[in-house]
Amino acid sequence: MEMPIEVKEYFKSGRRLAKKVIAQEDFTLRIEFDNGEVKTYDMKEALKGKVFAPIRNWDKFKEVHIDNSGCIAWDTNPYLDISTDSCYIYGH
Repeated sequence: MEMPIEVKEYFKSGRRLAKKVIAQEDFTLRIEFDNGEVKTYDMKEALKGKVFAPIRNWDKFKEVHIDNSGCIAWDTNPYLDISTDSCYIYGH
């Protein structure tokens, strides 16, 4: 299967690191990247599935942070994280 064009372009230009992440009350994440860009990543669809069920309530969702490996994460059981690459590629 061919890699989507937006993914190819992202990796061709170099990966981005998240510098700051803030949970928004509409269940989006505001992410500041190392190149100065700020993107909003919408989590609403992901929260409908089983994997992200532990962070469906606001009190847990707002505990988002950047972990030691640079992923957007939540200290839940099980531990949840999202690739910053995905957040950058599909964020707006």
